[in-house]
Amino acid sequence: MTLGQKQRKFAHMVGLLILYIYSRGYEATLGDAFAHDGHKDDSFHYKKLAIDFNLFLDGVYLTETKDHREFGEYWESIGGTWGGRFKSVRGGDGNHYSYDEK
Repeated sequence: MTLGQKQRKFAHMVGLLILYIYSRGYEATLGDAFAHDGHKDDSFHYKKLAIDFNLFLDGVYLTETKDHREFGEYWESIGGTWGGRFKSVRGGDGNHYSYDEK
């Protein structure tokens, strides 16, 4: 699969995730979706294959990895990689959702 094909699949998956978040009564704003710097050298944000979500419930900003668990597991079920499983980041990177990242 080419990078462009992966990016298009990722964009579709992000749409599905946003719909799922809202269907569960949560809200979200977009964090880094594409970045030129500020992440590790091989970041999927640089490839347009990762996005960070800011998650809210009843207007309260949820910052813990555990707050994203349901959405991370949904993301994994549709083929994504969830940052809450990353071992290199203390406590995980729960608001990070990527595609094709191992």
